[in-house]
Amino acid sequence: MKTAHELVLAAKNRIREVELDQAELAVRNADVVLDVREVDEYAAGHIPGALAISRGMMEFTLSSKPEFASPDLNIVLYCKTGGRAALAAAALLDMGYRNVQSIAGGYDGWRDAGKAVTVPTLPSFD
Repeated sequence: MKTAHELVLAAKNRIREVELDQAELAVRNADVVLDVREVDEYAAGHIPGALAISRGMMEFTLSSKPEFASPDLNIVLYCKTGGRAALAAAALLDMGYRNVQSIAGGYDGWRDAGKAVTVPTLPSFD
């Protein structure tokens, strides 16, 4: 039986990972940036312009929306550190998408490198 770590390594051997120093360019050139973390993780902070589609619902969501029908969409994915995004990227390749990249290091790497993030602010009730 394979472990989650082994599945991630196998996925990373199949996909394209973009290194952090090239990630901003990849995000700018993407047709869509997908944050495949859970909704609460996305709400705590995310890459500007990213869509929240959790890893567990990704295939269903993309299959049901016409704006995601083209196999030529340029898709960049990320999660917290890269594991879920690697699995998601492999699944997108299996679905027939041709231009899929995952951000190495995920959101944590992006944020720790000082790149732009969107963090919601709560309203003040003073």
